[in-house]
Amino acid sequence: MPLTFELPDAKATRAFGQRLAGLLEPGLVVHLSGPLGAGKTSLCSAIIGALGHPGPVKSPTYTLVETYLLNLGNVYHFDLYRLADPEELEWIGGRDYFDGSSLCLIEWPEHGTGALPRPDLALELSVADGGRRLRAAAASTRGRALLEQLSEAG
Repeated sequence: MPLTFELPDAKATRAFGQRLAGLLEPGLVVHLSGPLGAGKTSLCSAIIGALGHPGPVKSPTYTLVETYLLNLGNVYHFDLYRLADPEELEWIGGRDYFDGSSLCLIEWPEHGTGALPRPDLALELSVADGGRRLRAAAASTRGRALLEQLSEAG
């Protein structure tokens, strides 16, 4: 069952990302969907920062993927907005990223349809009432357990 979270401002988005980071595990695949400006990169930045990255988080819009070696292990942050064809993921070694031991945060997953693994957690962000609305849905057992923890955390 999907959950909906109201994120009235940037501070709430960062706090949600920090809370979510505390529940993420190696091997999870998280898809982040929504229009431009909905807060996908801000949420990824909050997650990566909470996982221990001390500096700024670059949007991988032009590089497609940024790698962070953190206490959790490898964290891959994808931005597929500029992906012209899902096969381009294969050209950059896409399969190597989805090895089951790395956390993968994927913005614009719809641009990689057919070349991406099914997400454990799908996050859809939208602009709402001057802030953001986040809809979280699980597509795996691990994702359902994560959503349950999120709902318990309030």
